[in-house]
Parts: sequence; structure tokens; C-alpha cells
Amino acid sequence: MTKRQATVRRQTAETNVTATIVIDGSGTPDIQTGIPFFDHMLTLLAKHSLFDLQVEADGDLGVDNHHTVEDVGIVLGEALKRALGDKFGLRRYGWALLPMDESLAEVALDLSGRFYLAFEAPAFPQPIGTFDFQLVEEFLRAFAVNAGLNLHVTIRRGRNAHHVAEAIFKGIAKALDQACQADARVLGVPSSKGVLA
Repeated sequence: MTKRQATVRRQTAETNVTATIVIDGSGTPDIQTGIPFFDHMLTLLAKHSLFDLQVEADGDLGVDNHHTVEDVGIVLGEALKRALGDKFGLRRYGWALLPMDESLAEVALDLSGRFYLAFEAPAFPQPIGTFDFQLVEEFLRAFAVNAGLNLHVTIRRGRNAHHVAEAIFKGIAKALDQACQADARVLGVPSSKGVLA
């Protein structure tokens, strides 16, 4: 079986981002965004989805982290979309109930080809190091829009921002792993319409 993979590059006046996704990988990360906590989250995404993930980003971090985080989301979403190809034989749906200490994240997603993000999480006013928690939602929106992903994330409980963010990224990883797996019973595209778009 040919490995499903894609590389996408995006260069703007604010960022220069390159990302490679190998869906049929072993969870190997190579992440360099210049934002240590974000690198940690993307490493978790790779490890727990079993995607091989390479991300190199050079952004205007002197302004703040927003442009880099958002543009990494754009590039990773586009890479996932390309790597999935025609989506023949996919399970399509994935979900996870993921605990991280006191935090519990509920994640459900559909590789529908149509964007939607529902995000319910506490507001954490203090940053995690230099990383504002609100950037988690910004990343997920950019990722879901460009992947054509219907994504629902709900924090059922959680008090520690670091733990909540980890639960979210690990939950998305497990849901993506499930949704991207092939099912021999699925003939063609898993949709009664005959198309996922």
C-alpha cells in the first residue's frame, strides 16, 4: 500500500511554513515552530495519531504567536486534505473521550469535506509560558477549514490550562487516527451522496 502523505508550503509577509504529513506513519514528530508549547502540542498530535509529522515555521514572533499558529493550522489542514486523496475506503468518523489528569476532552470529527468547528472550553486569561490558550481555538479553526473537517471539541472538566490543551490535542489525534483508517467493508467514498465535499 502506498503511504498517504503530502507536503504543503505557505509563505506570506508574516510567516514561512512547511509541513509534511504521513498518515500511514509511526508517530514520528519533527516540529520547529519557534513556540515551545505549540511544538509540544504538535508533537502530541503526531505521537497519538501515529502520523509522521514535520513542521518548520518561521514567523513574526516578535509581534506575537498568532500568525504562526494560525498559518501552521492552515498548512497542516491542507496537507491532511491532500494526503487523504479521494477518501475511498475511509472510516470517515472519529471520536475520543480523552482524560489528562483533572481534564477531560470530548472530541468528535467527520472528514466530510465541509468545515465546521464547535469549541467549548474554559477561558484561561494567563498564558502557558508565552502561549495564549485562545490560540488553541485559532489553530483548530484554521486546521478544520483547510482540511474540510467537521470538528467538535468540548471540555467536560478541567482547571489547568496545560492539561486542557493536552487533552484536546491528544483527543483530536486519537479521533483522526480512527477516522483516517481504511475499512475493507467501505466501497468507494463513505457517503450516500457518492462524494465527500
